[in-house]
Amino acid sequence: MSVKAFELVPAVERDLLMGDKARINIECIECCGKHLYVATNDCFIHHFLLDEVTSSKGKLTYSAQKLLHKYLGLKKPVAELRAASALERLIVLCDGIVFLVDMVTLESVPSAAGGGVRIRGVTAFCINENPVNGDPFCVEMGVLLSKRRTVQVYMVYEDRVQLVKEVNTPEQPCAVSLDGYFLCLALTTQYMILNYNTGAAQDLFPYNSEERRPIVKRISREEFLLAAPGGLGMFANAEGASQRAPVSWSESVIAAAVCFPYVVALDENFITIHSMLDQQLKQTLSFRDGQVLQDFEGKVMLASTKAVYILVPLPLERQIQDLLAGHRVEEALILTEGAQRIIPKDKFQILHRRILQQAGFIQFGQLQFLEAKEHFRKGQLDVRELISLYPLLLPASSTFTRCHPPLHEFADLNHLAQGDQEKVLRCKKFLISYLGEVRSTEVVNGCREDVDTALLKLYAEQDHESLLDLLASDNACVLADSIPWLEKYHKYFALGLLHHCNGQDSAALQLWIRVVDGELQDFTRSDLYEYIVDFLCCSSNLELVWKYADWALRKDPTTGAHIFTRRPASKDQSELNSDDVIAYLGNHSQALLFYLEYLVLEKKIQKEKFHTHLAVLYLEKVLSMLSGLPTGKEQLAKAREKLQAFLRESSSYRVHFILGKIENCEELLLERATLHGRLEEHDKALHILVHKLRDFRSAEAFCMWASSCRDPAYQQQLFHLLLGVYLDKNSPAAGGAGGGGSSSELEMAAVDLLNQHGEVFDAVRVLQMLPENWSLQLLRPFLNRAIRASTHTCRTSQIALGLARSENLQALHDRLKEVKKPIFVSEKKGCHLCHNTFSEPNVVCLPGGVPVHTHCVAQRMRDSPTKRRLTNSSNHT
Repeated sequence: MSVKAFELVPAVERDLLMGDKARINIECIECCGKHLYVATNDCFIHHFLLDEVTSSKGKLTYSAQKLLHKYLGLKKPVAELRAASALERLIVLCDGIVFLVDMVTLESVPSAAGGGVRIRGVTAFCINENPVNGDPFCVEMGVLLSKRRTVQVYMVYEDRVQLVKEVNTPEQPCAVSLDGYFLCLALTTQYMILNYNTGAAQDLFPYNSEERRPIVKRISREEFLLAAPGGLGMFANAEGASQRAPVSWSESVIAAAVCFPYVVALDENFITIHSMLDQQLKQTLSFRDGQVLQDFEGKVMLASTKAVYILVPLPLERQIQDLLAGHRVEEALILTEGAQRIIPKDKFQILHRRILQQAGFIQFGQLQFLEAKEHFRKGQLDVRELISLYPLLLPASSTFTRCHPPLHEFADLNHLAQGDQEKVLRCKKFLISYLGEVRSTEVVNGCREDVDTALLKLYAEQDHESLLDLLASDNACVLADSIPWLEKYHKYFALGLLHHCNGQDSAALQLWIRVVDGELQDFTRSDLYEYIVDFLCCSSNLELVWKYADWALRKDPTTGAHIFTRRPASKDQSELNSDDVIAYLGNHSQALLFYLEYLVLEKKIQKEKFHTHLAVLYLEKVLSMLSGLPTGKEQLAKAREKLQAFLRESSSYRVHFILGKIENCEELLLERATLHGRLEEHDKALHILVHKLRDFRSAEAFCMWASSCRDPAYQQQLFHLLLGVYLDKNSPAAGGAGGGGSSSELEMAAVDLLNQHGEVFDAVRVLQMLPENWSLQLLRPFLNRAIRASTHTCRTSQIALGLARSENLQALHDRLKEVKKPIFVSEKKGCHLCHNTFSEPNVVCLPGGVPVHTHCVAQRMRDSPTKRRLTNSSNHT
């Protein structure tokens, strides 16, 4: 695909060069700054001064002024012409002779010893543009000689030349280029790289110089361009490797030049221009009778047989914009990145970012969203450029204006989509994705409000699940722009969150309450009521809590009470006073009950007033069930179980106060028994359980409960008291008509009590209490357990006594080990019992470390009624 990279501009017209002389043709040219030298086939050199002229429209032209022309005095055309500006000399090859010409006068330069400076038999030469000699007033030159397989290296001075190196080649060289120590040669059948300093050679690829004219062109440091078979332009470095892909040009190319990033080639009828970056043909210019193509310090010049032209490159930015205008994004990006080496860093970064942004918009318009997003990211696009394409997404308060010149050709999204709603939808989904990715990055610095507001509008319009996530996070949505948008799409819950983000909790609650009450429709959350309760739980604004808690309690007292029971612990002023809450809940009995249960049962607050209040509420609930309309037995049973459990478990309520409320209530005898137990009035409690309720199981449970956390003696006392109640002859059940049956029932209860809890009782005391007429068979389980328990206790005591004695003995042994010292005996010491001296080392030590004879101790042990504890010791004198 073509792109206009160069314009062909005339530099020296035919009339100025040769007038009406038809037989004169241009052979070679050389340019040094503004000075242009043209050599012709009649052995003349013409000197021109070139001036650049820029028209009012910015078009570049050249004006040529002829300064001088000079005949060189030879009969052959000038073959090569090179300028050595530091020496003010032209190096000329004509008729096989290389000689020097003054750049100003065009006169041949004589040598210091007289005569001309000449090298004969030369077929071609080249200048080393990367010289290894540090002398600034010396030019290095490579020379090829006819019929010699050598390359000569010369140092050219102002008035002399000096041969410094001659290198042999395997074949006759026909073209040469020199860079540093490296010679790139076109031999008869192949190209090669030769280091004339070390002699190292590297063959490149075969080539037939007889079929086509070889091209060897230095294009950069240690890199060359060669004409290869098959119409290829090959690149080769000093190591013989190619680091660029070849370009495909004409088979009949006669000359080539490089103007980065392009390779310019000349053939018989055309100038072709290829990119070095992607190797594609970019431009073709018609050019007949082409003779010369050279690049001079970045300026590409060429000549036909009659005139000289300059290929003026168009500015790279214009070329890139032309590519973008044709939607050739990849080529534009390749050209931009390739321009990095020839554009200053700061300017390149600005250009590169803009080109990436433009490329992103082109691919966005083609719905290539992944590629567009990547270009936007790399180009650091101001995201508002993209948002501004979408009508009404930017907030009214935004001060953004689009980039000038514009980055794209679209007025807005509707212009881009041309009425295609599917395309509009896809573009909106892309923007949602893109903004979601960049909103937490540095890309949105300075425009957070615009980005978040645009995202909110898109989420609301598309019913996107991330709307709530946006509002629940730290955001900068503009309230004035967002409210009407959320109302339009009935996103009232989200609108409430937005109010909350802006510190308007009261407005948020009013909105949500209207949704719960059915005034507004929003199906975002089916549990919005519970959400409001949780919101009030966490609110630090107590005024707000008191204001809206009443609505929540009227809606659902149990759930509404969570406002007060689920508040997080806080050290600031947001902590609610429990007394205030209880007073506030006075008109909401169910919620009050729930809150007191929270304080007493969950938080374990041991305040008498809370416990008493809760007990009263439990009691009032039971009493209302007993005295009011008929209720289910299960409900009454559950209410009584809760009351009874609380009376048993809590020890902080006012027992006398509660007892006074049920003193005359015969339906709550079990509760009364528990209260008497709290007052340590166990006889009254057991009397109620045994004689009024006839509930023997509850009587046993009462004893277990009342004696919990007390010592075993107290528990034994309670069970003996219960046994006494069962066996009391003066009890109401033991006398009167029908008392026999009741007495029998109590006796059986007593037997069951003994048989089931026999380990608690004092067996001797029980036997004293039992009637004499009771059968031992009846008490067999109790007696068996009592005997086993007594035996077990006796044996356990014996074991404990034995262990104590053993422990004492061990302690005495350990003590003796600690205080034991060596005992010394000798023939001079006597026994303390018989007072005779010791004749052998075997002795016995009495307590206190006194040594005595063994037979004396034995005699004393036999005579003494009390044995003494002795310690044997074997010591040597």
